[in-house]
Amino acid sequence: MVKDEDLTGKTPDALLVRRARDGDSRAMDLLVRRHHGVVYRVAFSVLGDRDGAQDVAQDTFLKAFRGLSGFRGDAAFRTWLITIATNEARGVLRRRVRRREIALDEASPLAERGPDPAERSVVADEARRALRLLERLPEKQRLAVTLRVQEGLSFREIGDAIGSSEGAARVNYFHGIRRLKEWMDA
Repeated sequence: MVKDEDLTGKTPDALLVRRARDGDSRAMDLLVRRHHGVVYRVAFSVLGDRDGAQDVAQDTFLKAFRGLSGFRGDAAFRTWLITIATNEARGVLRRRVRRREIALDEASPLAERGPDPAERSVVADEARRALRLLERLPEKQRLAVTLRVQEGLSFREIGDAIGSSEGAARVNYFHGIRRLKEWMDA
């Protein structure tokens, strides 16, 4: 049974996964609460659509818990979830292309706290601009940048998540960052 002190992250994911395999719904709930943010952000990075990202996050956890018996633990549970989320979001994109759907809403401005409202406005404008430019990157570069900058994943974990080698993940990240810098300076 998951205890309240487990909410602080003291219980390793591996133990929670074992408990979830045994049907412990509190362990499943804790895994969702721990990893929902990263799964959502990955899906949003691929789709650029809040509602679609939320749907992908939900589908990711459903798929993960249904397939929990097949999780071997070769990678971290978080990395496995990111891989599922990436694949789910790519599937949504493929279906959209076939149906020619488009996302209607844009990324929300980042809430920045600064001492000066004018400064906050400039920072928010630059953040929105960076998000728009990030969307222009090829998918693997966009994911590599997002997973490295926002989630702090290693290049090995990024490679696992996007289906490439560690070296390719590193190259995608650096090319993506270089392009973003060039575009931001233009």
